[in-house]
Amino acid sequence: MAFILRRPFAITATIRQIPKTSQSVPLRAFHNTPLKQNPNFFTSKPTPSPSKSRNVFRATFRRSYQQAAYNPAVQGNLRQRLLYGAGIFGGTLVAINLVFNRETREDGGMPPFERQYLNDTFLHTGLGIGIIGVAARALHTNGWSYRLMAANPWVVLGVGLVGSIGTMYGCLATDPKNYVQKYALWTAFNITQAALLSPLMFMQPALLARAGLYTFGMMGSIAFVGATAKQEKYLYLGGPLLAGVAIVALSGLAPMVIPATATRTLMMTENLWLYGGLAVFGGFTLYDVQKILQHARLAEQGLLRKDAVNESIKLELDFINIFVRMVQILAMSQNRRK
Repeated sequence: MAFILRRPFAITATIRQIPKTSQSVPLRAFHNTPLKQNPNFFTSKPTPSPSKSRNVFRATFRRSYQQAAYNPAVQGNLRQRLLYGAGIFGGTLVAINLVFNRETREDGGMPPFERQYLNDTFLHTGLGIGIIGVAARALHTNGWSYRLMAANPWVVLGVGLVGSIGTMYGCLATDPKNYVQKYALWTAFNITQAALLSPLMFMQPALLARAGLYTFGMMGSIAFVGATAKQEKYLYLGGPLLAGVAIVALSGLAPMVIPATATRTLMMTENLWLYGGLAVFGGFTLYDVQKILQHARLAEQGLLRKDAVNESIKLELDFINIFVRMVQILAMSQNRRK
């Protein structure tokens, strides 16, 4: 009975396949003349065997059930997807390492103090991203995303900038010895980012997971290059990257000023915001990792305070900007397939 409930049309499909007799039986309507005698009416007719009908039913049901269950495009293989993601990450890591990391460190490897400082920074970066994800999900389930999207975009932009910049610079200016105020402002900064990113929860979870995987792969490979490259090799990128981020920010604000009729200009600014932003913040990841190692050397000499929280904020901003663009690129490619 359970199989019949799952496939209610299997019975009708089986009945159609039962062999029919070649002889027709005359029908009688009440308004017609009396039925004429047919010499073959009472003769024996071949009837289908119950076992044969049962076999046909089972064969029909089994065939249709297997065809419906086997759909590799829908189900997929988790192991293949994991191997595919690992292959992408490994290939990207090797390619970036070969192109940008031909000159490695000459001091025999990373010193223990630099390694510990970099690990503490990565730990705080991961914790901050986790706080942003959990808080964004909680705000979205409480209806915050709907209220945010219904509000005035200029108000959201102003309040968001004030909240983000205020908590960020407050955290950066706080002494690392003041743990309570330091981590309170750091948590407030992460919650502010979560409040602004909560509308992304309207997207499909699979798309968000892919965007997160690609972002981790991109930032991980670039961070590896920056950590193993020659000391202060990419610190010269600070000026060009600052100019690039200014151009990307202006292109992101262009739809608020440019009229909707200028479609070509809007498309150009959108591409500049997407792909130019990926290049700029990928470069910022490389620059920030080498800047963290430079700060570690200065902190070891006593010339700078050791502050992994401040260093993690920079990497969090890089991750958020890359992740948002990855989500938009994947969503656009998915819409093109439809």
